[in-house]
Amino acid sequence: MPLLPGAEPFRRDGGEVGVLVCHGFTGSPQSVRPWAEHLADRGLTVALPLLPGHGTRWQDLAVTTWQDWYAEVDRELRALSGRCTKVFVCGLSMGGALALRLAARHGDAISGVAVVNPANKVHDAAAPLLPVLRHLVRTTKGIASDIAKPGAEEVGYDRVPLHAAYSLRRFFQQVDSELPGVTQPLLVMTSPQDHVVPPADSERILSRVSSTDVRHTLLERSYHVATLDHDAERIAEDTFAFIARLAPEAAPGGVEEGTAARGGA
Repeated sequence: MPLLPGAEPFRRDGGEVGVLVCHGFTGSPQSVRPWAEHLADRGLTVALPLLPGHGTRWQDLAVTTWQDWYAEVDRELRALSGRCTKVFVCGLSMGGALALRLAARHGDAISGVAVVNPANKVHDAAAPLLPVLRHLVRTTKGIASDIAKPGAEEVGYDRVPLHAAYSLRRFFQQVDSELPGVTQPLLVMTSPQDHVVPPADSERILSRVSSTDVRHTLLERSYHVATLDHDAERIAEDTFAFIARLAPEAAPGGVEEGTAARGGA
């Protein structure tokens, strides 16, 4: 099945500091590629995989589960860990949940976590009915392209298969139970105006992780897909500053971390 334009995975070898970037549910690498490219342009080794069932057609997503999506990023993390001395994980939306689960399960193998509008729950009123509803209704409307910036568009599906939505809900429940196992430095970037994942998900995550080095910034000008929105450059710059603070070898000249105080704008 041919890939949608821009859905190709992205990888670039750089220095000894590696970064794994995870895209979101029904999306593709296109939605976070500027983030990944910014980090790669600064000399980091970057991997941005295409999750199974994504980047082609929604019918392909319907026959995958969260175990498939997680297995893909777990493989990429192991490959990066074999290549790099320090590894960071990043993600948007469900990609943020994937990054957090990697952190909970891999411990000291991960040096830090940076997430944008991380998802923690399926908030649709019909979510509790998904175990039954998925056998009666194949799809619901898509969630792609929640972006404030005029002309910006996310490559994603226009339909959400309910079998996959059911698996996503199960995944969020699993990750929520594992959040206390997240101990690494954490950068959470949240859009107050998000029409897909409410800011309450970020607050829930921040309240449950065990990390003591926590930075929380607000993306006031962007909607859900902030990595393609008005705050895209800020996300990229703040992420690199976060990484460089924790892994000085990533920035030989030294980098000052930007607006990264918890609760800051």
